Amino acid sequence: MLHITMIGSGAIGIGVLELLERDPQLTVDAVIVSPASQELVLQRLALAGLRHAPRVLTALPEDMRPDLLVECAGHRAIEQHVLPALERGIPCLVVSVGALSEPGLVERLEAAAQRGNTRIELLPGAIGGIDALSAAKLGGLESVLYTGRKPACAWLGTPGELVCDLAHLSEATVIFEGSAREAARLYPKNANVAATLSLAGLGLDRTLVRLIADPQSHENVHQVEARGAFGGFELTLRGKPLAANPKTSALTVYSVVRALGNHAHAISI
Repeated sequence: MLHITMIGSGAIGIGVLELLERDPQLTVDAVIVSPASQELVLQRLALAGLRHAPRVLTALPEDMRPDLLVECAGHRAIEQHVLPALERGIPCLVVSVGALSEPGLVERLEAAAQRGNTRIELLPGAIGGIDALSAAKLGGLESVLYTGRKPACAWLGTPGELVCDLAHLSEATVIFEGSAREAARLYPKNANVAATLSLAGLGLDRTLVRLIADPQSHENVHQVEARGAFGGFELTLRGKPLAANPKTSALTVYSVVRALGNHAHAISI
């Protein structure tokens, strides 16, 4: 059995915990949350009705060594928990890939993993085709355009509010066009897909991003267009948003569960 500690217990974390209960080869022993949210998380876990509720901690104890540490908490968790765990030799899976747009963080994570003689795995989350994009990079990748289309309400609380009146939008509107690095800076909570594509492909400065607020959409639509010496491909994913968080695709939860299963099961794909 694979013993897991999870960082975070929000919409993604609860979804992962519910699905993992079906797999006897995986168990989440503990979740790490901020001290301020500890009581709230305990309430969420009670409402979820899990058969095997994990312990709720605010840090990973020195005497605790999970088989895997899974980050489902957001960008600050990388600094607070993932880096120290890598130094201790604990393998980590990361959902908040957008955090890696911070200058120097990729190099710090790599160095920590090397010192701990372990590895860090970046999860594709809401996007597919990462294997094809990485292969295309080896065969000659010249351009990557990512277009993210979400319901207008999903952009509330972002700089998109300065571009248009999201609450009264009547037609699809482009709220951002630029590099993946600039998209990650301005839209950090929506940066994971663009950052993942950038790391697999041309990097943050050469990956182009277009973000669209669409009042007619009830899905999170991700489109990738890649061209190069290898040929080209177009990918469109229409993901239903999580009911508990419209900024996040439900596919992100399934991506985490799939990755954990690949670590625990005899055959992975």
